[in-house]
Amino acid sequence: MTENYLSNKIIGIAIELHKKLGPGLLESAYENALAYDLKEIGLDTKQQVSMPFIYKEIKLDIGYRLDLLIENKVIVEIKSVESLAPVHYAQLLTYLKLSNLKLGLLINFNTKLLKDGIHRIVNNL
Repeated sequence: MTENYLSNKIIGIAIELHKKLGPGLLESAYENALAYDLKEIGLDTKQQVSMPFIYKEIKLDIGYRLDLLIENKVIVEIKSVESLAPVHYAQLLTYLKLSNLKLGLLINFNTKLLKDGIHRIVNNL
């Protein structure tokens, strides 16, 4: 499965989830519900994946965690905030670089229409 195929599936499921639940819940609620739905359609979905920090050959486990990792190809970062800040985009891009992955989805569920809260972030390796 390609990253684009996966992102289309993830986005479709996230939109259906948002239609059912609406905005205003905690990020953890959306994360768990989305993970459940993605697993239901057979996608390998990992939650709260530890992201080691490596600097000059020193590997530190300092608590960075990916919200969701789908098929070991797409990172999904979930937010439920009034508006996304530039640091949210930068954080996801950094996660992509540290993991050598190409595609991430930043999804803010605290929007009237979820399509306005979905952002594709690409790591140009």
